[in-house]
This record gives sequence, C-alpha cells and structure tokens, in this order.
Amino acid sequence: MIDVHACGVCRTDLHVVDGELEEPHLPIVPGHEVVGRVRAVGPGVDTLAVGQRVGVPWLGSTCGTCAFCLAGQENLCIQAGFTGYTLDGGYTETMVADARYCFPIEGAFDDAETAPLLCAGLIGYRSLRKAGDPARIGLYGFGAAAHIVAQIARYEGRAVFAFTRPGDRAAQDFARSLGAQWAGDSDTAPPEPLDAAILFAPVGALVPLALKAVKAGGRVVCAGIHMSDIPSFPYQLLWQEREIVSVANLTREDGVAFLPLAAKIPIKTSVTRYDLAKANQALDDLRHGRINGAAVLTM
Repeated sequence: MIDVHACGVCRTDLHVVDGELEEPHLPIVPGHEVVGRVRAVGPGVDTLAVGQRVGVPWLGSTCGTCAFCLAGQENLCIQAGFTGYTLDGGYTETMVADARYCFPIEGAFDDAETAPLLCAGLIGYRSLRKAGDPARIGLYGFGAAAHIVAQIARYEGRAVFAFTRPGDRAAQDFARSLGAQWAGDSDTAPPEPLDAAILFAPVGALVPLALKAVKAGGRVVCAGIHMSDIPSFPYQLLWQEREIVSVANLTREDGVAFLPLAAKIPIKTSVTRYDLAKANQALDDLRHGRINGAAVLTM
C-alpha cells in the first residue's frame, strides 16, 4: 500500500475520462504518474521497504509468459495491466500497486516535480530513443512530455524544433526557454529539414505535416496511446525511406535507464499544482491547453 503524495495529470487520463480508450475497468480511479511512500508491503515483497519513496507508472502488471514478455517486449504484453485504466490509479490518497512494477525514487526532486517523470518522462524518453540518433529533432505538441524530452535532447547535443498549437506564443516562448533552436506553429515548416519528429499531440493531421518536415530517411514517431485518424496523404511524402512508427507503453528497463539520467541532467519539470479535489479543473485546463509543462495533483 502506498500513501500518495502527488499524481501527474496526463493526456491519457483525458482519453480515459472522455471515453476515447476502449474497455477501461469501470469504475476506475485515474492517474498513472504517482509518487508516494510505502505504507505497507505484502507477503514476499523484499524489493521495497516501508517508508521508501516510490513511483508508480502506467505499466502496472504483465503476464511474464506471452511471446512478447519472453522476447523482452513487456510493453506489448497481451495481458498487461495499466495503472489508472485497467488498474486503479493515483487520483487518491492511498493506493495498492505491484511492487515489481514500482520504481524507487531517489534524489532531491520534490514529489510534484517528480510525478511527470513517471509517464511524460518515460514515454518521452522511449520516443526519443525510437527516433534513432537525430541531430535535429522536431517535437509536435509542446506539453508535459515535450518539455522533458527537449531537456534530454539538449543535454545530448541535439537541436530541438518545437511545434505548438497555431498562435500559442506562450508555449513557443516556453520551448525557447528550454533550449529549442526554433519554435513555431504546428502547420509551419521548420527552417531546415529534420532528422526525426515526435508527435505528442494526439492529432492525426499532423502526421503528413511531420513527414513533410523530415528529410529523406527520416522517421516520424507517434507517441500517444490515442490519436485522431491520420488523413490520406500522397505517397511522395513517405517515399525516400521515410518511416512512421508508434510507441506503445513502456518497459521497466526504460525506467531503469531514464530515471538516473533525469537526475544526472538534471531534468527540471515545470508543474502547475492542484489540490486533489480540483482534479476535474486540472483535466479541463489540460484539455484546453491552459498549462505550460505538466499538471500535478497534490494530496
């Protein structure tokens, strides 16, 4: 059992609340960017201790026996459980989680600043690795995940190009403050061809625009668990070995690699804090793009 101290508000929570994801376990407690302290452990748990600070991510359980699990692709497990979707999550004061899928949280980050690392950070990290080794990376939708990925990319010496909702000057200024070389509207071409692009905005119409923005041999990574339909586009945009790939969930190995890196950089998350009782307000602010960085519920 975990005493929840903070829980990030993720766009996936919106997809769950708005009924855009099929087959949620209802009724459900949303939230999968959870930071708290262990109150009690069950029989046989020897990896965590009472009082220890932990993070609970989106991936909450796997079968361990399917072909994907056996191949090291537990993110694709056919019987996986997902925190805040098929397993009760962190919009609460206490919760139960499988110790095998929790991450020990070290370092000086406070709880609210740490919470976005558990999904926006982890999925962003996996997406950046899926993009290959780009010198110039485009980020479409400059929210919670992108503002973390931008910091990783700059730390690794990559040039960041940020694409926001048309006319969102605040988000563009925010991107530049985090080291983006260029920031502009999502329907605008970047000043030079990109090696790869990551789509965090769940807008299928951005896929053809991103394909147009990447160079020959470039890759477009779709990072969301849900996206509106991708419109038809001419084959010419895909030709010359451009690729479209998706990112699904995360693995525990992603956390093992990313969390120490986040502390080393160190990642500075920008968070807007809400009391737990104002969860609906936080979701509405996220829905309408009123947040720069990440929204976090505090208990």
